[in-house]
Amino acid sequence: MTKSRVLLLAFASSILTAQPPATVLGGLAHLQDYTVGRAGSYDRTGGNADRLQMKAGETATLAEVTGPGEIRHMWFTIATGETFHLKKIVLRIYWDGEATPSVEAPIGDFFGLGLGEYVEWNSLPMNVAPLRSLNSYWSMPFAHSAKVTVTNEGSLPIGALYYNFDYRKYAAFPPGLAYFHAQYRQAQPNKGWTNEWSSNGDAKINERKNLNGEDNYVFLEAAGRGHFVGVTHSVLQNQDFWWGEGDEMIFIDGAKSPQITGTGSEDYYTGSWDFQHAFSYPYAGAPLVGLERAGSRSMAYRFHIEDPVPFTKSIKVTMEHGHANHRSDNWYTVAYWYQTEPHAPFPALPNVADRIPRLQMVGGPGNQ
Repeated sequence: MTKSRVLLLAFASSILTAQPPATVLGGLAHLQDYTVGRAGSYDRTGGNADRLQMKAGETATLAEVTGPGEIRHMWFTIATGETFHLKKIVLRIYWDGEATPSVEAPIGDFFGLGLGEYVEWNSLPMNVAPLRSLNSYWSMPFAHSAKVTVTNEGSLPIGALYYNFDYRKYAAFPPGLAYFHAQYRQAQPNKGWTNEWSSNGDAKINERKNLNGEDNYVFLEAAGRGHFVGVTHSVLQNQDFWWGEGDEMIFIDGAKSPQITGTGSEDYYTGSWDFQHAFSYPYAGAPLVGLERAGSRSMAYRFHIEDPVPFTKSIKVTMEHGHANHRSDNWYTVAYWYQTEPHAPFPALPNVADRIPRLQMVGGPGNQ
């Protein structure tokens, strides 16, 4: 077996088994056979206008790379007078000439900023650094081609979109690799089954049963073979009290009952007893924690780097919005996963006006 083949198989193994940081650092001493490249917004004339300018309604192709290869890092920063531009600029990524994207989300939501505002946070696969720097380190392999586009769905031009995509090119595409996917969903609002409650602890709420996930919020429904690797989750509360009384429920390969059931939203995001204060760790966090009142805003994330959830035929990842789905808050999420192609059709992206977070009149505590 050639050294190149060994390195490529190690590359495949690292993606599928999520090597811990110590192994990654230890691997830096090994000689590499891949070549590297970058697709970026640098000034092609050699000047200092290292930016892309976009008209309202315009779609721009930021990168087209032939494979086999792998995008290892994406970086953006944006200057525009458009309010909520993080919700109005749409990021799409296509693998191997596919007609529909494997990644589709408002650019802010892709980076966990589902409320349309910048919040600094840091994790292993992604971060939002100071001064509006957006970074992704997700491994994104492709056999034949990668195409990255953005669409400006705002009403104003983008004065400056700066970006860099750092990629590798390989001699061959290793067998057993899956393709990176990311999908946006929202509920504005979730449809709570009642607004006649005074606290999350009301007996009629706590005694209600939910064994099969009926009316749960759906982060992801996918068909094929792959593994779920995480979610970013933003909440605009329409009602008072703690928004995270719901359990995650994950259904694998068509199961009618969840193989994985949680104990509360804060527990899924590795917190406890609500969140109390903001935190941001490599695999999970809540970088924005609002008061438990209508109008408050919160963000959370969980990445299954050490514990990906595999599926061979299908997966459905859900969470209750309040115990047994009694709450009617607004949720904005992006699910991240790897799978074989082709993927199932994505839900239609909501119209840009419908993606802007707005308090909804749903009744219940704090919303009369």
